[in-house]
Amino acid sequence: MSPAGNADDVQNRVREVRTSQGRTQEQLASLVSLTRQSIIAIEKGRFTPSIQTALRLARALGTTVDHLFWLTGDKSDGAEP
Repeated sequence: MSPAGNADDVQNRVREVRTSQGRTQEQLASLVSLTRQSIIAIEKGRFTPSIQTALRLARALGTTVDHLFWLTGDKSDGAEP
């Protein structure tokens, strides 16, 4: 994961998707081989995950990386198409 220096540019909806599925941070962390603290940091935008971690999160949540993460200022800003 990258330090928060890059996190300002990346937004995410990991918490939104996780909670809509009724999963806890601990459950998601276990599925993607991270700590609960790492999930918290990603959800709060303190850390931007690596591509590998973003792919594992998307797979575990049954969605795509571009649904979970987007760059601030992108035309869609993460909005649904």
